[in-house]
Amino acid sequence: MPREFSRLELNVRSWFGINKIMLFILICVMTFVLLYIKKNFIIDEIAAFRFMDMNKRMAFNLEFGIQLITIPIIYAWKFTLIAFVIWVGSFLWGYRVTYKQCWIIVMIAELIFFVPEFIKIFWFLFIDTNPSYWDVQSFYPLSYMNFFSYEEVAEKYWYPNMSINVFEILYWVILTYGIDFVARKKKKIANYIIFTSYVPFFLLWLWFYIAVYK
Repeated sequence: MPREFSRLELNVRSWFGINKIMLFILICVMTFVLLYIKKNFIIDEIAAFRFMDMNKRMAFNLEFGIQLITIPIIYAWKFTLIAFVIWVGSFLWGYRVTYKQCWIIVMIAELIFFVPEFIKIFWFLFIDTNPSYWDVQSFYPLSYMNFFSYEEVAEKYWYPNMSINVFEILYWVILTYGIDFVARKKKKIANYIIFTSYVPFFLLWLWFYIAVYK
């Protein structure tokens, strides 16, 4: 039998009744706005970019434009893949969680990654106001990368080092609570589901990135 909802779960129950399409659009719009701010108020203000050759600037702007246009595609692919991994993990552990519920859990958990983006923008707008392009690219708040200077690390390891961060761990926690919330059984099983499905998938992705990086 499903266990009763806790008081905290009753308070956040409405989150799981949120319109999936509207949440997806909100995430895409927030990402678009943050990328636009970072490009126009941080990267474009770097001295090397202000005096960049016109052809190089056009190429960079084109790349940025493609990045903005593909935001919904990237998120749709990411949510679909991670939701599938978690759904399969839930099935293997005997949890009756629908694929739609996994999608919503993944989207809600994604919101945690906006926190470091806000911190990054604040950092370069008000604290480190004269960064280089590589300073911006290699900076991720509360990540393993913070223990090194980017000159000390091969570029192929920047992304993996930045991906290992406090917010990624919080992402795992939110996924666990999400599965526990919709299944309403033993919480330790929800932990097992995430740590035997998403976490290995995440680590495999980092290994694959390092292996194919050129």
